[in-house]
Amino acid sequence: MASEQLPARFSLRIQLWFRGTGKSFETATSHMQNVVEHTCMNKPVKIESIEEIKSKLSEIKDKGSKTRITRFIVSALSSIPWVGGFIGASSALHAEKEQGKINDLQKLWIEEHQRKIEELAQTIFEIVDKLESSGVDVQERMETEEYLALVKKGFKEWDNSETTEKKTYLRKLLTNACATSLSTDDMIRLFIEWIRTYHETHFLVIKQIYRNRGITRGQIWRKISQSRPTENSVEADLYKLLIRDLSTGGIIRQHRPTDYAGNFIRKPAAKKSRTGSSTTYKSAFDDVEQYELTEMGSRFVHYTMEDVVTQLGE
Repeated sequence: MASEQLPARFSLRIQLWFRGTGKSFETATSHMQNVVEHTCMNKPVKIESIEEIKSKLSEIKDKGSKTRITRFIVSALSSIPWVGGFIGASSALHAEKEQGKINDLQKLWIEEHQRKIEELAQTIFEIVDKLESSGVDVQERMETEEYLALVKKGFKEWDNSETTEKKTYLRKLLTNACATSLSTDDMIRLFIEWIRTYHETHFLVIKQIYRNRGITRGQIWRKISQSRPTENSVEADLYKLLIRDLSTGGIIRQHRPTDYAGNFIRKPAAKKSRTGSSTTYKSAFDDVEQYELTEMGSRFVHYTMEDVVTQLGE
């Protein structure tokens, strides 16, 4: 429990510090590097990714580019509470070392968050490198308060994500949100909420429908599972729940034909069978009704599961 409380001691103070100038950020990264390298571990913790951030920033000669990238990095870091806690914990550990008081739990906490810092730095520079290699319009968008607000929200959810898959979706979403104007910022925020809300199994279903428009529930199941369970099984209940979640969430729907104006055409009323109605309910793995992504669902896939899409101004 002590390790969970450690970041909270310093998060507010450090986050306010981070929201200052780029110089404050460089001072913070330098402090993180110096303090952690002087811990009492047999093999001192070295935050190579923090040093890499400092090095990349120092190599940038163009003032505008350096300011733009620094603001992006500060926006990303300011949304993650434990970054401030990491600095504070490192300072406390250094002070305790000088007093001869070493807390093993603190050292383990720092080692664990070293890995997170490295993963965070890699994600940040994957986004920055792609955006900086894009056109002027993309770089201008990168500096706007609206986009930086999305960066903060996106990285906050990135930090809370427990799987690499969700973190990859968020990375692509933030990249594409800057590189294209196909969707509004409100829709981007909705996409971030969808990534938070839905499970990886939901995304498996979404991918199959995206790749195979008009696919049935039975066909989806056969592509993601090797055996078919009974209708009264837990697996069947879970599968129906996945389809229901995505349908009510506005991501998928049953296929509907449209007229030339884009209006949905009503299905003709089903004729009653002369042999009588079926004695069983419709199967969870039905092979009759076809499914497709809604327009919002297609846009969600476009932003989160593909690389940079059409750039601004094209």
